[in-house]
Amino acid sequence: MKPPSIAFHHFGCKVNFAEASTLSRQFADKGYLLTGFHDKADIYVISSCVVTATAEKKCRAAIRQAHTLNPDARIAVIGCFPELKAGEVTKMEGVDIVLGHQGKFNLLEEIEKRGTKDEGREPSIQLSSDPVIQNPASRIQDPGSFFIPSYSVGDRTRSFLKIQDGCDYHCSYCAIPLARGKSRSDTVAHILDEAREIVDTGVKEIVLTGVNIGDFGKHNGENLFQLLSALESEIRIPRIRISSIEPDLLHDEIIRLVASSEKFLPHFHIPLQSGCDNTLSVMKRKYTTALYSSRVEKILKEMPHACIAADVIVGFPGESAADFEETRTFLEKLQISYLHVFSYSKRENTLASRSAEMIPKEEKKRRSEELHQLSDIKKRAFYQSNKGREAQVLFESDNKNGMMHGFTENYIKVKTAYDPSLINEIRTVKLVELEEDMNYMVKW
Repeated sequence: MKPPSIAFHHFGCKVNFAEASTLSRQFADKGYLLTGFHDKADIYVISSCVVTATAEKKCRAAIRQAHTLNPDARIAVIGCFPELKAGEVTKMEGVDIVLGHQGKFNLLEEIEKRGTKDEGREPSIQLSSDPVIQNPASRIQDPGSFFIPSYSVGDRTRSFLKIQDGCDYHCSYCAIPLARGKSRSDTVAHILDEAREIVDTGVKEIVLTGVNIGDFGKHNGENLFQLLSALESEIRIPRIRISSIEPDLLHDEIIRLVASSEKFLPHFHIPLQSGCDNTLSVMKRKYTTALYSSRVEKILKEMPHACIAADVIVGFPGESAADFEETRTFLEKLQISYLHVFSYSKRENTLASRSAEMIPKEEKKRRSEELHQLSDIKKRAFYQSNKGREAQVLFESDNKNGMMHGFTENYIKVKTAYDPSLINEIRTVKLVELEEDMNYMVKW
């Protein structure tokens, strides 16, 4: 008998990607046939996101697409969307299983328990607030914690390793703590085990991911610096990147470790959200622009060619024209490499959603375009500042119009003529020819 086929599709953060990859391996190990999401499958799994209204919209579209591809397929929707809007999800045509962040790790068991699709039955629902959900796989001893380790495979060059989940910050615009719960993390010892498994797959780069990774270990009597130090000394891999980390949790000892490391790469993603202290206060962020500037200055003092990216939200409720101008001016002077610009998206049950001072859509669009232009200027300046330098590039497996790409230690994109022998190889190149598409061309 032909094994059932299953297709996974994830939205949102790298944590979702790592978790979906871990789940897909469980199904592959049980003999299921993994297939692409755009193919006809017996089962579709949608790992959802609700960080913005656009993310929700994409999740709904994916559910409808799966049902169109195969009306007889079973559809499982997992993650943030069910946690916040389970009632809406369960009413969508074709949805058979709805699992929140704890229940999703029971996906294989739930699919096999329910058997084939039955049009007459109600969808199976498990949410994190459900007291019957157990977590036998959790290695965290704190009974108030729930953490399942996850890492991605399939990319031949890098793996995203989840080290932390949830968030205790409760910023006024963010629904993630409502969906993912409080901050918790794995232990240093077990993450080292996971990292060794990743090394055994042959990839050359690990990216440490989480919802608020700077909070790592605080409930276990450990901390992020201890984890980074252990990875530095014990894991035999050429490259480790640290994903997004809050500025108030990016301590000097972490910056110094990266600066002196043979593995950790000089690439920092530090959320800013606003360059106006008044707006930061209303957002309930835990730092000021002065602290943020000090982190950037410290990084560049230790690593002059480091890549530093910042997240910024435009159109936050009550953000006046003067507030936005303060943000733009702050960013213009700040020596960062590029921006991730987001327009404020109203999230239900958050403090900001109750504000009567919503910014008109067209004004949010104008502000977004202005900061995107500033980001382009900064990125070009950063790339130009690296011209003439030698760099180590890890080449990826893509083949786009006969070209393949890779990234330097400080996340500068490089391209060269496709050569399969370069895939997952680290090569020394000289950054000389910067093209209009903001890629350095390498000719051997």
